[in-house]
Amino acid sequence: MTEVPGGAGSVALRDELERLDVAELLTGDPASLPPSLLPGVVRTVLAPQLFDAGRAAERLATATGTVSLLGLGLDEMPVGVRAAGAVLGYCERSRVALEPGLLRLVPRQGGELMRLDPPTRRNLELLEPLGRGPSLAQLLDRTRTPMGARLLRRRLQEPLTEPAPIGARLSAVAALVTDRARREELRKRIGAVRDLERLVGRAGQGLATPRDLGVIRDACAALPALAALMEGLPGDLAGLAERAVAPPEVGARLTALLVKDPPPSAREGGFIRDGADPELDGLHASAAEAREFISGLEGRERERTGIRSLKVGYNRVFGYYLEIPHAHRDAVPADYVRKQTLVGAERYITPHLKEQETVVLSARELALAREMELLAEATRLVTAHAPGLLACSAAVATADVTQSLAAVADEEGWTRPDVDRSTVTDIEAGRHPLVESSLGRGAFVANDTSLDVAHRIVVLTGPNMAGKSTYLRQVALITLLAQVGSFVPAERARLGVCDRIFTRVGAQDDLSAGLSTFMVEMAETAAILRQATARSLLVLDEIGRGTSTYDGLSIAQALVEHIHDSPQLNCRTLFATHYHELTALAEHLPRVVNARVEVVEEGETVTFLHRIRPGGADRSYGIQVAKLAGLPASLLARAREILGELELHRPIEADRPAPAQLDLGLGAPPAHPVLDELAGLDLDDLTPREALSKLAELQERMGR
Repeated sequence: MTEVPGGAGSVALRDELERLDVAELLTGDPASLPPSLLPGVVRTVLAPQLFDAGRAAERLATATGTVSLLGLGLDEMPVGVRAAGAVLGYCERSRVALEPGLLRLVPRQGGELMRLDPPTRRNLELLEPLGRGPSLAQLLDRTRTPMGARLLRRRLQEPLTEPAPIGARLSAVAALVTDRARREELRKRIGAVRDLERLVGRAGQGLATPRDLGVIRDACAALPALAALMEGLPGDLAGLAERAVAPPEVGARLTALLVKDPPPSAREGGFIRDGADPELDGLHASAAEAREFISGLEGRERERTGIRSLKVGYNRVFGYYLEIPHAHRDAVPADYVRKQTLVGAERYITPHLKEQETVVLSARELALAREMELLAEATRLVTAHAPGLLACSAAVATADVTQSLAAVADEEGWTRPDVDRSTVTDIEAGRHPLVESSLGRGAFVANDTSLDVAHRIVVLTGPNMAGKSTYLRQVALITLLAQVGSFVPAERARLGVCDRIFTRVGAQDDLSAGLSTFMVEMAETAAILRQATARSLLVLDEIGRGTSTYDGLSIAQALVEHIHDSPQLNCRTLFATHYHELTALAEHLPRVVNARVEVVEEGETVTFLHRIRPGGADRSYGIQVAKLAGLPASLLARAREILGELELHRPIEADRPAPAQLDLGLGAPPAHPVLDELAGLDLDDLTPREALSKLAELQERMGR
């Protein structure tokens, strides 16, 4: 449970709701939720009384099985308590059962976890890929249980911001990287636990099937060996062995009660083991005796009556019956009672047959009812021990995520980063994990990154297709992976924790909101500048490209200067741009450095080396890239002509002196009073008629 500052219209709330992928919003005041807040999500209006603080506290205490909320750490979250109470009230109204002990309240303070905005989650491909390759979650997911996969996705969306817990996670991963045998055995045994968390929740709702309880039984049986494997592990795994111990009565009772392979539905019965319940065994025995009587009835009656064509049958209308052809009508015994006449036969019953039929049918119904009673009893037992079982599931999920990250680190050759409280980003031979997985080991060109107190902003230049965006994303991904508690794709990495990671990479129109590409770009940049701090990491790609060259260049330069000079910013920033003029900023902004993507030019062809080197690029190789893309040769030739003409004028130059004027010895042109008067006119104060009159007057004077 958490509280988000800023009210219903805040960016923080929007980011949190999008991270949670909410399906329904509950509110006591419809006007408090702006229409722009998740417009496609269902909104349910509750009575304002459901948000009352006193009643909310009572509901929470009842649901958690506590006397008061003092021990739950909710003292500083009054709004969160009211909201949680309203959710519980909504559950009561919807008849959703929450047994005491099943609900877990975990208060989360805003500073403990990093909040990632939607553009950053999208640009870094955390959960969904931008192209054909895998997302980061898919790349890292070697988990063996659904609850481990869910925990991994939560961690990716909520990196830690404190070095100590990050170090604990990294130590746990390191232990399993080096101990492959234990990791493989742990991985094999974790799979037997399945989705214990969800199954306990289903039991709490009274929805558990016989197969669900069978899975819980198997999980309880697998936990002791799993706990033994977790003994003595460091960091985030320390103490998990003690927490991964299931309540013994749950496993023992389910083992004694259920058959080896319970059916998916309780509708037909047959899921209780023989000998588990004397009452049920008695019902089964009575039914078996009656069925045995009926199965032998046909032979006995044929012998008694001498009618060899006599048959015993059953249908849903009459139950069991004796069928005799009309040819033997005279041999029918006197105790037979006629029940139905057919074209070629008569159907009869006997009192004793109906007796045994009643035994069979009633025993079946009574046995099924008894099995349902035993199922409900077992479900209540699981629910009563839900806290212990959920603690086991949390321990297994943590171990599952840790072994998954260790497997990826071992297989991909990743290393443990050093994470501290500095504001340094020092990466040696860093790689983009998603691109490397697509290319294969050894094919990706690794690059270094250095950002420290003296060098806060890197202005990165180079042509398209050279790898600028990949480099920017790789630095952000390495930082995020480290703060998640994962090893990173680099030879070495020292990373000061970031409170936020912001990415502004790529742009697209938002036509539904009436926003152009440039407006989306500027809105996202403005949001970054409002939220970033000195401990943030900014990854900005091609800011200003959505408008004219002059406007774009001026905005890009002003943005770099603002980040550099603003006291609350001055944060680690990677700024990729096509405006080569921005490389001049390094001359008068002391914490700005230039870097370029190395390119080899051979005649009309270029080769992208994908290496990042100090210094700025002096050209963008756009025509060469266009040639690689397959544009017609005639078009490329004309483009070179136009480029040559433009380069003669060089309309945009940064901090360069104007070229010397050619002096032909003619002297300065003489002054003219008309020109002086024209230069002094204030055009804003002239009406169109006055302007025309003045123009006619000046033209006449020039003629004289």
